Amino acid sequence: MPIAMSPPPSPSSSSHRPRILFLGDDIHYNPDIYKRLTSQFDIIHPCPADLQRPAFLQHLRDGSWGQFQAIMRPSWHTGGEMGKWDREMIELLPRGVKVSASAGAGYDWVDVACLAEHGILYCNGAGASTEAVGDMALYHIISVFRNMTSSFLAARSMDPLQFENAHHGLPASSYNPRNHTLGIVGLGNIGYAIAVKAHRAFGMKILYHDIVRKSQEQEDEFGAHFYPRVEDMLPQTDCLLLATPSAFGGRPFLTADVIEQLPTGSRFVNIARGSLVDEDALADALESGHLAAAGLDVHAREPNVAKRLARMESVTMTCHTGGGAVETKTGFERLAMENVERVLSGREALTGVNGHMMRERMAGGAGEQLNGGVENGHESDDSSSSSGDQNGQNTP
Repeated sequence: MPIAMSPPPSPSSSSHRPRILFLGDDIHYNPDIYKRLTSQFDIIHPCPADLQRPAFLQHLRDGSWGQFQAIMRPSWHTGGEMGKWDREMIELLPRGVKVSASAGAGYDWVDVACLAEHGILYCNGAGASTEAVGDMALYHIISVFRNMTSSFLAARSMDPLQFENAHHGLPASSYNPRNHTLGIVGLGNIGYAIAVKAHRAFGMKILYHDIVRKSQEQEDEFGAHFYPRVEDMLPQTDCLLLATPSAFGGRPFLTADVIEQLPTGSRFVNIARGSLVDEDALADALESGHLAAAGLDVHAREPNVAKRLARMESVTMTCHTGGGAVETKTGFERLAMENVERVLSGREALTGVNGHMMRERMAGGAGEQLNGGVENGHESDDSSSSSGDQNGQNTP
């Protein structure tokens, strides 16, 4: 059950405690942490109607919520009703805001560079969904190798003929993942977890491309082979898996040109972002037989899925539920609250995303323009930079 929230302080309150703007649903899973938070800070918790973009922007213009120092969104499914956190919105925030912490690992909905310009550290929910998304990736990997969707549909049809056709026919095009190569684009927290799981559970050979190479010790854990150029990895890949953010200038990564570089009969899995895939090119490759199968947890136009792909038994589809587990929701709540608590207390954030941008601005002489400076929004070194780290992932 959610815990009861105390009434928010009025903007004219005489309290000198830092204030947190709390967006979204009440706390469900970590009441003790929330109780600790309320003992140190004043909580402003707007009603859902005030989170719609026109109303939200007007409240910021009017200063209805006073001078708050932190923004906290502990639940991924609520608290984002105002839409994209772009320059229009960010420039309306009080100058004293030091940190914005949200559920979810991906952050393509927030302009983290603009936040950095204003001295605001953005913290995501990196790590909370790693286990869940890693498990979902294994589901899609086994499905694309073993024709699980066709088998599933035949069994559910309750038609003995379809059952028999699947029973006798599917083995001819089904393979064990063992000793096949898994080429991962983005070996951050989630990509790394998938590599370990796929190697240990399925005996797959791991290839990867990332802007940051793992240490030799990490690579040796599962015999990974690093490719500085993704073009060199693609021809060696039996199953291509995306675990990277939307970091290609807004363009899809999987295009017809990329698909052509994959071996005929290879497979594709996406647990990152639907926008990374040209879905028409993917459908063309599946229809032509260049790709044998695809597993998609994320889709380009959610909640709508591509009709061509949905009609194909060679495509396994799930509803962006890769991170959808109670443990993930619990972790998102905890990280959002703890990141805010730590930054407002002058400590290092657990999952800061844009601290390096803030440091670069300060090094370039822009430090005086920042609201709080990095010293007021510390970022953990663990949270920076690999292309898969922010999980373009399945975010949640």
